[in-house]
Amino acid sequence: MRVLFGLVLVVGIGLAGFAVYMAKNRIGEYQATLAEQQAKLASNVPLEPVFVLKKRIAYGEKLTKEHVKIIAWPENAIPEGAFQEGPALFPESGDLRTVLRVMEKDEAVLAVKVTEPGEDAGVSSRLQKGMRAFALRVDVSSGVSGFLRPGDNVDVYWTGKARGRNVTKLIETNLQLLAVDQIADGDRNAPTIARTVTVMAPPPRIAALAQAQSSGRLTLSLVGAGDDTEIASVEIDQNELLGIEEKVQIEREAAEVCTIKTRKGAEVVEIPVQCPE
Repeated sequence: MRVLFGLVLVVGIGLAGFAVYMAKNRIGEYQATLAEQQAKLASNVPLEPVFVLKKRIAYGEKLTKEHVKIIAWPENAIPEGAFQEGPALFPESGDLRTVLRVMEKDEAVLAVKVTEPGEDAGVSSRLQKGMRAFALRVDVSSGVSGFLRPGDNVDVYWTGKARGRNVTKLIETNLQLLAVDQIADGDRNAPTIARTVTVMAPPPRIAALAQAQSSGRLTLSLVGAGDDTEIASVEIDQNELLGIEEKVQIEREAAEVCTIKTRKGAEVVEIPVQCPE
């Protein structure tokens, strides 16, 4: 009886060991197959070198080779303006680029976030071709209570006297702010009570703004981020504001009347008659 029990125990242990061995082989085969499929999938996506940052870098800092590294980036997802070649980012002249916006660790270095080689982070580096910078005077009320930041877009309203009436009129829409006072860093979050803001516009619009600023009061209105709504002409005067209807007097010419004068004794009588053509 003991021999039979021992034999059954040995057979059971052998079967259990065989089952563990088979399961281990199956798991190994599954893992190998999965790794092979992942390798094939990765090889199906072409990769390209892209410069990214090794650490966070702030506005106004010079970008050096110590700040960046190269990683493999999926070819179909490379951001527009990314740098892929060393000479393009760091020219042989040795002139360094300046950071225009705060960039975080592992973020791709984009052309819109750095200056041209050798340039600083001043306002001139942000001016687009054919555009000019112009300063507008503001205060707490006309400058949106100090919540304006470089990079924001604003509408400009003019208030003054026109055609004998006090009028407020929208004269410019979606003007981009280049600087608030002497601050061009768009990553500052603290409100700033500014005395001037610098906007970007083509020369004809600069002339219009200069004329408007010299002849009336300008007020800025902050445009929401990503808002591309086209606004029709806006103009309101005091009568429209208060709901007063202006009466228009129409002058009518008196109808021409022809008469014949006749005398009866000392009395002169005028008799209406049809006027000759």
